[in-house]
Amino acid sequence: MVTFSTSCILFLAACGSSATDQRATTATTDSTLSVLDSAEKTYDIKLVDNKKDPTCGMPVTAGISDTAHYENKVLGFCSTECKLEFLKNPKENIAAAELK
Repeated sequence: MVTFSTSCILFLAACGSSATDQRATTATTDSTLSVLDSAEKTYDIKLVDNKKDPTCGMPVTAGISDTAHYENKVLGFCSTECKLEFLKNPKENIAAAELK
């Protein structure tokens, strides 16, 4: 009985860690999962092609919690929520990104 419980706990822990890695590389609409990802990850500003978050206008130098690829560019966002908002209508929002 103890072995079964231990196995279940290990299995769930292993599944959780791979799910986090997968969520970090794909867009998600689950805001609970997105908040977890943005709290765990930060990105170097040298990796992105924008100077400002295209959704809220925050400078990327203040911190990047999420990224997205758009028209062969890597865009940095201050939060996953801003990224998801941008992805709703990227053509209208791209000008605010101030691409390098």
